Amino acid sequence: MRLPESQVAVLEAASATDERTIEQLSEETGLKPETVAGAAFDLEDEGLVSVSASETVSYAVTAEGEDYVDAGLPEVRLYRAAVDAGAEAAPVPMGEVIGAADLGDAVDIALANYARKGYGEVDSGQITADPDRDPDADPEASALAALVADEDVSDDDTLDELVSRGLVERNERAVRSVTLTDAGVTALMEGVDVAETVDRLTPELLTSGEWQDVEFTAYNVEADAPETRGGKVHILRQTAERVKDTLVGMGFREMDGPHADSEFWINDCLFMPQDHPARTHWDQFALDVPPMADIPEDLLNQVQSAHLEGVGEDGDGYHSPWTEEVARGVDLRGHTTSLSMRYLSGNEIGDLDPPERFFSVEKVYRNDTLDPTHLLEFFQIEGWVMAENLSVRDLMGTFEEFYEQFGITDLQFKPHYNPYTEPSFELFGTHPETGELIEIGNSGMFREEVLRPLGVDCDVMAWGLALERLLMLMYGFDDIRDVHGTLCDLDLLRSEEVLH
Repeated sequence: MRLPESQVAVLEAASATDERTIEQLSEETGLKPETVAGAAFDLEDEGLVSVSASETVSYAVTAEGEDYVDAGLPEVRLYRAAVDAGAEAAPVPMGEVIGAADLGDAVDIALANYARKGYGEVDSGQITADPDRDPDADPEASALAALVADEDVSDDDTLDELVSRGLVERNERAVRSVTLTDAGVTALMEGVDVAETVDRLTPELLTSGEWQDVEFTAYNVEADAPETRGGKVHILRQTAERVKDTLVGMGFREMDGPHADSEFWINDCLFMPQDHPARTHWDQFALDVPPMADIPEDLLNQVQSAHLEGVGEDGDGYHSPWTEEVARGVDLRGHTTSLSMRYLSGNEIGDLDPPERFFSVEKVYRNDTLDPTHLLEFFQIEGWVMAENLSVRDLMGTFEEFYEQFGITDLQFKPHYNPYTEPSFELFGTHPETGELIEIGNSGMFREEVLRPLGVDCDVMAWGLALERLLMLMYGFDDIRDVHGTLCDLDLLRSEEVLH
């Protein structure tokens, strides 16, 4: 039997009784691991060896973990400082203990793990220490020390916790092993000769005519190859670009503007009273920066008048506090309607004459509770149309035309209340996998109290739609965190087909 040199080397180094890994065979033959692997797969195709695969898991301590091996875990240092301060007997001021523990920037880490491990309680600025706890027996500290010393750790729960804390990295890899088959043993006993082979056709072989006499290496096109992952535009960004193309095709122009804006543009122009619950820190993010100075004074006065006195002969206003200080405060925008206010007022590109259509697909920020359909930051599809004699039917028809471009034809509408639109309604679509109705947007006709201070004397219909929820209806995702944020599924993003 004649075989290429690399295959002969692997065949002779393999054993019929013991599995030998690719790394072991590489070391014994002096060949590169990838060469050994290729030869092993070729030999397997010939029935001379068998190749098996198994998964191995190893753990490595991170730089932060190594620091804690030397200095001690933050929660352990906090416990020792609490004991020294007498917290075993009675609660003591937390600030005193934190200062003594010398925690640096690890205070939050120490406090979070102190209670989790049952070292004591932290409440109302006081800290207690459980006298029955033994900090020298802390399983996470012991596991870190063992890993640094190249010792095995068998407690999977402790290892998982260390990985989640970023103190240990988990590495998983496939290990392939080679074993001689009966046919391989027979071939070796009968004798195997090395075949002179070449792995590519060169100009020299062609001009000399030697290509007719040499034996070419066979290529196994089914063999595993290293996976190369190139860059890819995120599926959410692709969907955003498709939305933009669709709206431009419907005759809209795009708006842009600041992510951090004054409450005047974000809320006051929308006729939202300054004591509205949605304007507290529980719902939006206020920034500790100087107040916004460049707000047109006449517009500021007109919006203030709408809040305090109303608009028109029958206007009544809110009869609630309104101050310029609040209006000039800067927040992260909770909706891109702040852009609509800037454009409708003529502040961005000058006065507009109807008909006009504008949109934006931009990020907004809200202090929401994280769940499968809510994030702290997400993309909003903002849009509005300014024209004479608009009605809710025009608005509903616009949605039907827009969503039809994405294969969504089962829209449902529900009456709703907004401080800035009347009438108003929410949009719902059916999730393709669960069959549940998913809220995908909010809309309505801007009220007189919004439009008149801006100098707009015709109808304006407007909406704010959720890009992420459009994505859920298009692709069938049931948790937006799978595609957006720190918990996203990278394999899903790499493999998901792009819909057109």
